Amino acid sequence: MSSASHPYQDPSLSPAQRAEDLLSRLPLEDKAGLMFQPLAGIGDFDAPGPIGYPSTRTLLDRRINHFNTLQASSARDLAQWANAAQAEVRKQPFGIPVTISSDPRHAFGNNPGTGLAAGPFSQWPEPLGFGALDDPDLAERFGEIVRREYRAVGITLALHPQIDLATEPRWSRAGGTYGQSAETASRLGVAYVRGLQGEALGPSSVAAMGKHFPGGGPQLDGEDPHFDYGKEQVYPGGLWDMHLQPFKDVLTAGISQMMPYYGVPMGTAYEEVGFSFNREIVTDLLRKQLGFDGIVCSDWGIIGATPWGVEHLSFEERMVKALDAGIDQFGGEAIPDTLIGLVRSGAVSESRIDESARRLLREKFTLGLFDDPFVDAERAEVVVGAADARDTGIAAQCAAHTLLVNGETKAHLPLDRGISVYVEGMDPAALAGRAHVVAAPEDADVAILRVAAPFEQRGVPGDLESFFHAGSIEFPAQDVEHIAAIASSAPTVVGVYLDRGAILTPLLPHVDSLLAEFGASDEAFARVLFGEAEPLGRLPIELPSSTAAVETSRPDVPSDSEDPAFEYGFGLRYEDWEPKPQPTDAERSTTTLARRRGGRYRLDRTSIGLLLKDPDARSVLADDIPELLDHPLLNATLGMDVPSVVAMVGDGVDERRRERLIARLAAL
Repeated sequence: MSSASHPYQDPSLSPAQRAEDLLSRLPLEDKAGLMFQPLAGIGDFDAPGPIGYPSTRTLLDRRINHFNTLQASSARDLAQWANAAQAEVRKQPFGIPVTISSDPRHAFGNNPGTGLAAGPFSQWPEPLGFGALDDPDLAERFGEIVRREYRAVGITLALHPQIDLATEPRWSRAGGTYGQSAETASRLGVAYVRGLQGEALGPSSVAAMGKHFPGGGPQLDGEDPHFDYGKEQVYPGGLWDMHLQPFKDVLTAGISQMMPYYGVPMGTAYEEVGFSFNREIVTDLLRKQLGFDGIVCSDWGIIGATPWGVEHLSFEERMVKALDAGIDQFGGEAIPDTLIGLVRSGAVSESRIDESARRLLREKFTLGLFDDPFVDAERAEVVVGAADARDTGIAAQCAAHTLLVNGETKAHLPLDRGISVYVEGMDPAALAGRAHVVAAPEDADVAILRVAAPFEQRGVPGDLESFFHAGSIEFPAQDVEHIAAIASSAPTVVGVYLDRGAILTPLLPHVDSLLAEFGASDEAFARVLFGEAEPLGRLPIELPSSTAAVETSRPDVPSDSEDPAFEYGFGLRYEDWEPKPQPTDAERSTTTLARRRGGRYRLDRTSIGLLLKDPDARSVLADDIPELLDHPLLNATLGMDVPSVVAMVGDGVDERRRERLIARLAAL
């Protein structure tokens, strides 16, 4: 980077002045490079990028300087990679610093298309859990901690909050929302943006990107527009304005960026094309009516993968239409040469490129990236996942639990300490010091089961579709029968992880107590069970009573199913609750933790994540398919069943090895 003094290098000037000066000096290649934000792998710049993307070196050579990151093994690794990227771009003529972005990475869901599990970062409930608490102060505090941890590793752009409304219980993206209430989404969205950005965007901020404008959620049949069978957004209840309201409120609060969704508005006054191709949505509504002059970034891959409503157009024509709509940046794309070609052919004016490049440069200056883009990798190890953040996160996990049923048997919550329990779906070690774990339900005072909201496993394991929890929200008959069999032997507590709606009706005759949670560790669940923490959540979405009720409800209308099993806002409380102390190390060491021998797992219904918590099962996996433990997508498959994950590993696992693995796991 040249040491010559130019106005854009003068920090005493405003970001707008500096951006204007630099823009006047940039060649077309640098302007075009600003307008793309692909995925980039952490580590070797010359290694192939994730899921088919070019190497980081190739992206840098294309003058791209916005990168969306995936998992990193440690905060130090991510910070060191960020510093290396910043150092590399300083070798270019204008030294435009890198903006590093991230999908949500502070909770439990792990879908490479939507968000990442926490890893080294502090861990909190999913946004749906924040909706259950509806506490703006907590949402702002969470945003502040995300900002602190992101900036420590060099991330300066959050691809969130997701302020869509979860009005269709089958929608696979519901867990990333604050629930079905527009008022709650507005309150929490505004508070979270304030936590990320501060009172005004500046050098200590993380820029926030609200999504998915003008509101995802009212999806036909609950399907998601990542896929062609889910591209239709419908409004039979006429509630377009309700879905738009949270976006109006975060715009008023000063959010820096917006992301339109893939969906196609059907039966409205707007053109029936994906929102990023829709000039009436991006320019007329967002820019002109709502007065937004920040960055509009498309959702990922609209040109090549999800060109809904414009499938008939050529690759280049799609790009032109998106630019005409008002898109500033193409998320998930890495093709500046195509844009350069459109300018040189006269299909797109360079002044149109300047319009977007100006906004993108202005934000980089505002965030202080031109003046100090580097981070302290050693400090990142201390800041990320610090004790205060982890403690606050686990307290939020506990509080978000929502008590739906509390029976009068021995399974009445909170449970008595020192009882004998049979457990499934959680690590028995989490109950040390609280209960004695027995190997069979008939030997237990209480059975404790953790289950997840049901979904249909779709797609080829490892492909994007396979990570989306979609389809029916009915528990399979075999699951209900299994719970009923256990409940016939002991009073039973069931905890259900809700990452979207679920039909709990078939469970109700069998369970004594029932909790909903929205992302909680085994430790947090145990604290709630034994009264060390109180469940304070209220349902952020209605839980329907049947599939028929879901099918006759309107996707854009909250609480629209007939005779729901549990209404929106429902949540019981512990009676006369006083917090019990957490177990001491001495108490933990004196409890018995027995594991079942033979039939410990139903392998077609058990997640690989649960097996990895079991030392016996992990040993079997390490012996029989060691390549699984090093697989780059392992962290993203923790919620998948064993056969699907083994299939993902691919041809390296022959039939003989698969049979041996299944037999050994079944023998546990």
